[in-house]
Amino acid sequence: MSGLAYGIQLPVQSQSTIYAEPWEADAGPADLVAIARAADGSGFDYIAGCDHVGVPRRLAAAMSTIWYDPVATLSFLAGVTERVRLLSHVAVVGLRHPLITAKQYATLDHLSGGRLLLGVGAGHVREEFEALGVDFDRRGPVLDEAIDALRAALGPDEFPEHHGKSYDFEGLGQRPRPAQEHVPLWVGGSSPAAVRRAALKADGWLPQGDPRDRLPAQIARIRRLREEAALQGKFMFGAITEPLYVGDPGWEVGRRTLSGSPEVLAESLRAYGAMGVDQIQVRFRCRDRAELTDQITAFGTEVGPLLDQDS
Repeated sequence: MSGLAYGIQLPVQSQSTIYAEPWEADAGPADLVAIARAADGSGFDYIAGCDHVGVPRRLAAAMSTIWYDPVATLSFLAGVTERVRLLSHVAVVGLRHPLITAKQYATLDHLSGGRLLLGVGAGHVREEFEALGVDFDRRGPVLDEAIDALRAALGPDEFPEHHGKSYDFEGLGQRPRPAQEHVPLWVGGSSPAAVRRAALKADGWLPQGDPRDRLPAQIARIRRLREEAALQGKFMFGAITEPLYVGDPGWEVGRRTLSGSPEVLAESLRAYGAMGVDQIQVRFRCRDRAELTDQITAFGTEVGPLLDQDS
């Protein structure tokens, strides 16, 4: 598509105090369905879900323990949507054997008609790794190999093959195969290791908390690393925007929130495209589900068409 693509991290399915709105605490499946359908009908490129198996008590007050499983959630929402893509943002794939991850996500891609975007990351919760018997301190190298293993396991071969230090498999058939010939794999994270991993091993990059002024240097580094490695092909640069509100909120939305007319918001957001970003993940301040779905619809109909760089 021309201009900036835009997607949304779903509310309700993860409720960290950093970003969750108060109304989400009592929300559930019906709310997720309404929000996913609003995004589906408003031109959003993707809806996204997070991944945590368990949250330790020391982090529970800040992170909460509400983290829906991404495969179950995205599969559920695939059945009530038609075109919007389904992004894991991000799957901590080092917590599971790649054949298990591949079986789950290949099935999701098959059932959804090829709408999967596989976002992966290293993870940050030590107790989660320890409880599952995975070496937290080796999560970087393990993720690097897991990406290679997943490339094989999500490829065209019914009997995928991978031989590495952490994973070794061949001769095990897995069907259904993904509907897509090539499942896009994006790496999340903004550490030097994550940025390098995205550049050299992925089809796209999902930053984590980079403000606007840091993005150009990160994008330049990825381009340089890919050029030095002689890597060709399409690469998707992402960004997470400031909180948004289309129109005059009439209530206190916070000083970091971008609000105003569709033209004002679009002008601000087009700056991401000017610095080389291909897709933005937007988020909206809202006081209930109805306000959120109204914001999603307003953004898709009034702001989205203005995001083309030529407009």
